[in-house]
Amino acid sequence: MGVDQREYRTTMGLFATGVTVITARAGEETRGMTANAVTSVSLDPLLLLVCVDRRARMARVIIEAERFAVNILRADQEALSRHFAGSPDAALEPRFADLAGAPVLEDSMAALVCAVERVLDGGDHLIVIGRVEALRRADEGAAPLIYYRGSYCRLAA
Repeated sequence: MGVDQREYRTTMGLFATGVTVITARAGEETRGMTANAVTSVSLDPLLLLVCVDRRARMARVIIEAERFAVNILRADQEALSRHFAGSPDAALEPRFADLAGAPVLEDSMAALVCAVERVLDGGDHLIVIGRVEALRRADEGAAPLIYYRGSYCRLAA
């Protein structure tokens, strides 16, 4: 019995996730991509993974750059998430800083910089495993941006 792709996607949408923007720089090109397929993998060594559509320009940039950053967004950063999810806002000018040789969003709640450790086949996506080399945390009192059932949500107090 096969599983319908739409039904699978709707079912997986019941799993609430945080929202991140993956950033990387290859040459003079800095790119960002909204992602919620981010997972901590290991504490020893420090590894995390991100899944990237293999057809996305971001896949090429991450592989070429050999490093990337995971920027964890705050609840008030929905516009930034939409901007990097394919709905660019001309009025929005994301500011980047450098952390350990990778571009990070200045206003994110936290950022982790990773060196590409391994790239695995994940069907229509690449599974990029990164070795965490640096991190920074900003406002620990801020609430995270959450994605659930195809919509942005906030945690209740």
